[in-house]
Amino acid sequence: MSFNKPKIVILGAGYAGLTTTRRLLQKLSPEQAEIILVNKHNYHYESTWLHEVAAGTINPNQARVMISDVINPNKVRLVFDAVKRIDKDEQRVILENSELEYDYLVVALGFESNDFGIKGMAEYAFAIEDIESSRLISEHIEYQFAKYQSGEEVDEHSLNILVGGAGFTGIEFVGELAERIPQLCKKYDIDRSKVRIINVEAAPSILPMFDKELVAYAKKSLEDRGVEIKIGAPISECTPEGFIVGEDKELIKAGTIVWTGGVKGSSVLGESGFELVKGKVNVNSDLRMPEEENIFVMGDCSWVWNKEEDRPYPPTAQLAMQEADVVAANLVALLNNEPLTDFVFESKGTVASLGLSDGIGSIFNDYKIKGKAAASMKKVVDNRSLFLMGGPKLVLKKGKFRPF
Repeated sequence: MSFNKPKIVILGAGYAGLTTTRRLLQKLSPEQAEIILVNKHNYHYESTWLHEVAAGTINPNQARVMISDVINPNKVRLVFDAVKRIDKDEQRVILENSELEYDYLVVALGFESNDFGIKGMAEYAFAIEDIESSRLISEHIEYQFAKYQSGEEVDEHSLNILVGGAGFTGIEFVGELAERIPQLCKKYDIDRSKVRIINVEAAPSILPMFDKELVAYAKKSLEDRGVEIKIGAPISECTPEGFIVGEDKELIKAGTIVWTGGVKGSSVLGESGFELVKGKVNVNSDLRMPEEENIFVMGDCSWVWNKEEDRPYPPTAQLAMQEADVVAANLVALLNNEPLTDFVFESKGTVASLGLSDGIGSIFNDYKIKGKAAASMKKVVDNRSLFLMGGPKLVLKKGKFRPF
C-alpha cells in the first residue's frame, strides 16, 4: 500500500467501469482516494447498440458517449491508452505507452468475439465487437450494393448476408437488417428478392433465454420480413465464400459474413496469467478475484454465479451496472476496514428488439410482451441505462426517442 492516498485504478469505460467510477465519485471525496479511469478511447460506446451500427440503422456517433461528458476530468484522472497486461505481484498495469501502479484494481475491460475455434471464422467473418468493427460491417454491406448496382461482374450471392449465431446479438442484428435492406434496395434500385438474410444456429432454437411462445413470435416476425433462419445447423467451417454447415456439409454463400455466436472476456486476462473458465474469471460473491484482496473483476470479464439456478448470470448491461453499485460500495468498505457486501442480482426483465417497431420481452416477474409494446420497452431500458450512467443530460443528448 502506498503512503499517499490510495490509488483506485479502473480498467475500461464500458457499462461496468463507467458506472463504478460515477458511484465512487458520489461516495468518496478527493482526499480519500485517487481515482484513475483507463480506456483505449476517449469515448464510451453503448455495446447494446452495436448491432444497429453494424446494420447501418444508426450512425456510429449515436452510439458513442464522450467520457468527459459523463466523468469530470478534474475529479478523476482519465488515461486514454490500451491495457497490455496486469502484474498482480507488483500491483502494476502495463499500458501501451506507460505504466500505472494501483492499490485497488477494477478490471472491466469488456468482451471480444469468441469463435470457439471454428476453422476460418477469425479470418473470414466480421465480428460485432466495438464501434469500428460494427461500422466496417455496415460499410461493407453498402459497398456490396453499390458494386452490384454499378454493373461490375459480381457473384450472384454477393448481396447475401450470412449471420452465425441466434442469441441476442445475432437476432437483434438480423432484425435491424430486415429494416435496413429494403432501404438499400430502394437506394440502389435493386430487387429485394436478390438479397438473402440468413441466420444460422447450431442449437435447436433461437433466443434460448426466452420461452417458446415468445421465441415462436420472434421467428415468425423475422421470417415474415424475409429473414431465413436455419436452426440445428452447426457451422464446421467459415470460408471466404460462406459457412459450411450441417452433417451434409452444405456451403451457404454470401458477400457479407458476420459471426455473433459468442463472446469471451478481454484477452488481457489471459496475457496477465489469470485463471480463466471459458475466457472469463469466476469471481467470489463480493466480486473479487479469488485469493486477491484488492482486485475486482466485472462485466464481460467475469462469471457471477446464480446459486439458485447453479449457473452464471448471462452478461448483460443491467448485470454490469448492478455489479458497479456493489464494487463501488465494496471499495469504500475496504478503504474504511468495513465488511464487504455480497452481490445479489435483481433482474428487471429481458427485452430483445426485432427491428425499430417490433420486439419480445419478459418483464416484471415473467410478464410477457411483444410487438410495439416490447419495442417501446426496449427504448425505455436503453434510456434508463443512459440515465444511470450520466443522468438526465445524457438521456436528452443520446436517448432513443425515434417514432415507429
